Amino acid sequence: MTLTESKMNTTPYWWDAAPPRPLPQKQLEKTVDVAIVGAGYAGLTAGLTLARAGRAVAVFDRQHPGEGASSRNGGITSGNIRLDHQTLLRKFGEERTMAIEAEGKQAREHLYNLLEEEGIDCDFRLSGRYVCAIGPQDYEQMSRNAEKLRRDLGIEAYAVPQAEQRNYIGSDYFRGGMVRMDIGGLHPAKFIAELLRVAQAAGVVVHSDTAVTKIDRDGGAFTVRTSRGQVRARQVLVCTNGYTDEASPWLQRRLVPVRSRIIATEELPAELMARLMPRQMMLSDTRVLGFYFRPSPDGKRILFGGRDGTYSDDPAKPVAYLHKNLLEIFPELQGTPISHTWFGNVAMHRDMIPRIFTRDEIVYATGFCGSGVVWAPWIGRRAALKLLGQEQDNPSAFDFRAPASIPFYRGKPWFMPFFMALYKARDRKKMRREGRI
Repeated sequence: MTLTESKMNTTPYWWDAAPPRPLPQKQLEKTVDVAIVGAGYAGLTAGLTLARAGRAVAVFDRQHPGEGASSRNGGITSGNIRLDHQTLLRKFGEERTMAIEAEGKQAREHLYNLLEEEGIDCDFRLSGRYVCAIGPQDYEQMSRNAEKLRRDLGIEAYAVPQAEQRNYIGSDYFRGGMVRMDIGGLHPAKFIAELLRVAQAAGVVVHSDTAVTKIDRDGGAFTVRTSRGQVRARQVLVCTNGYTDEASPWLQRRLVPVRSRIIATEELPAELMARLMPRQMMLSDTRVLGFYFRPSPDGKRILFGGRDGTYSDDPAKPVAYLHKNLLEIFPELQGTPISHTWFGNVAMHRDMIPRIFTRDEIVYATGFCGSGVVWAPWIGRRAALKLLGQEQDNPSAFDFRAPASIPFYRGKPWFMPFFMALYKARDRKKMRREGRI
């Protein structure tokens, strides 16, 4: 069966087990202590933190809770920072750079503690991640990175030469790689469903399918206008990330929604899965437009994702692109049908690191740049602590000025084809440098 002949499900594979659902409609509160916009990982974690501190919290989402990226992502607990160490130093200085890198470790530990302490059942396994090197230069750089992670942060990390690669991935496509054992995988839709359960049990009121249309400063408080009426709030936290819309034009000019698409294979024979993914690790590679891939939580399928770069409803072209690259890595999958394909929006911005910032007394927790499984709960919690007044002496390294707006941008990323072409050109240059083409 060819790819075009297969019957692909265009809803996320994750939704087979945990589809996002609307909540019973409740009457809107007249007043709350904190109104939160966005019922994803960040908004619900912030709500949980605030409710347990005694605050009356209402969370609003224009979709079902978690219907955006929180239930669509790859479920890899990477906590990536897109910028390398030298770029961070140049942009933010040594003190903030070191604090940013240290918070990555804290953010992963926070997530793992949250899962354990709250009894969140989401198929989490601390499997480790193997980053595949495209060529020898990438491998040498990763060897240095592994040494730095061990020395500076105490993270178990080590390089894997190409001769030992098949112990980690059943492919000869790459030139070695690097293992980090502080990264694992979970089921993202189960995670958001469980987080919703925990937040509601703590007293957080969540209003699904209730769009926030405008937020007005009103004396010492705010009037939050929604599609179902208005609420008065003492404080407001916005956590909309890749689904920010025209209701917040100031924020919309700063966040670029970029599609990340995933394909899932049909179930594979156990012996083939054991050969292709012998340690059931999370995987990625070192291309600029790199791919991320992993076994499904039950170990029966391969999920393979990357940046989509399109804004069409027709998935044929991006699915074919992902499938082609999947087969380059795993030629044995030729002829294996693709069962699911879907996408979700990640939010990129000019700083390219997760962010907390304040404007007109509204606090924003957003801009997770494709690594929200780790960053969104962490940044949501730190933003909540800021609202509680507990961050003055020890603010997050991600809490500073807002990202700059993007010239001539009003929510439609007309420039994405240019950037996708630029990144593909950089990948071709990298492949030539590494002797791959």
